[in-house]
Amino acid sequence: MDTAHTNQGRVLLTVEAAAQALSIGRTTMYALIKAGRIASVRVGHLRRVPAAALAAYVQQLATDQQAA
Repeated sequence: MDTAHTNQGRVLLTVEAAAQALSIGRTTMYALIKAGRIASVRVGHLRRVPAAALAAYVQQLATDQQAA
């Protein structure tokens, strides 16, 4: 998954944009962040998701499914 290309080369995404990139809902994205499954950062009062965190999450999903 080329999240950088999908999101016009952005390094940090809004939670909504990150959810859209993964084709999941905003609530699910917040749950994944809260559970520590997807990394996020705070920029002032804003929550942002590094594009690299999405790629890492997808890779971890693939790894987990191959191991099962």
